[in-house]
Amino acid sequence: MKSVPLKAYPRTQTRHGKVKQLRTTGRVPAVIYGRETKPQNLELNAREIGDLISHSVSENLLVDLSVENDSRAKRLALVQEIQHHPIDGKVLHVDFHEVSETEKVTVQVPVETVGEAAGVKNGGGVLEHVLFRLKVRSLPKDLPEQLLIDVTALELGKSIHIGEIKAPEGVEILGDKKIAVVSVALPRAEEEPTAVETKAASDVEMTKEKKDEEGAEGAAPAKADAKGAEKGAAKAEAKPEAKAPEKKK
Repeated sequence: MKSVPLKAYPRTQTRHGKVKQLRTTGRVPAVIYGRETKPQNLELNAREIGDLISHSVSENLLVDLSVENDSRAKRLALVQEIQHHPIDGKVLHVDFHEVSETEKVTVQVPVETVGEAAGVKNGGGVLEHVLFRLKVRSLPKDLPEQLLIDVTALELGKSIHIGEIKAPEGVEILGDKKIAVVSVALPRAEEEPTAVETKAASDVEMTKEKKDEEGAEGAAPAKADAKGAEKGAAKAEAKPEAKAPEKKK
């Protein structure tokens, strides 16, 4: 990993409201930590740090940081953390960790695969990324931006473990050597319904049919009563009204 030059400026504004105003001026708040020095508040040019990140393979960056009005020479630092806006992705804050050229450091490095696995190509399997980052230790200049794993020969049902990954020169990959990093899983078939599920579905259908039959039987007398009422009403309408007796003159 080659170090890249980056200019920073001392920052006196630390309150939330002031920091928010700082971002509107095209600056990004930052902090640099060091084992032998106190943390220092800084600010960066938003466009400069944004371009630096966009042109890098990962956010693991090694920078030669020069601070304005600082009598010290450039400070070698690793980008420890970058906070992004959740919607537009703009850089909100950067943490730097000052390191020594002669002292090994430990960082998380992203893992990427190369090639098409044989188990996927010929067996219809699915390539599964078990671990997306691995912890490595090395001198700052030897740190890799990412670890590449060739999965071309990976067969169906097989895995590549931490202990099987070849580390770059001067780099030690940390972690349990038996832990899988990538695997080719068997294709997932649609599960057939179990006997219990089938029986439950059958019972539901039988119960529904029974209720339908009972409903039909219960509705028949009501229908007959309605017909009887209709006949009675028709008969009453057809019967002539009784005439009152006429008075004799």
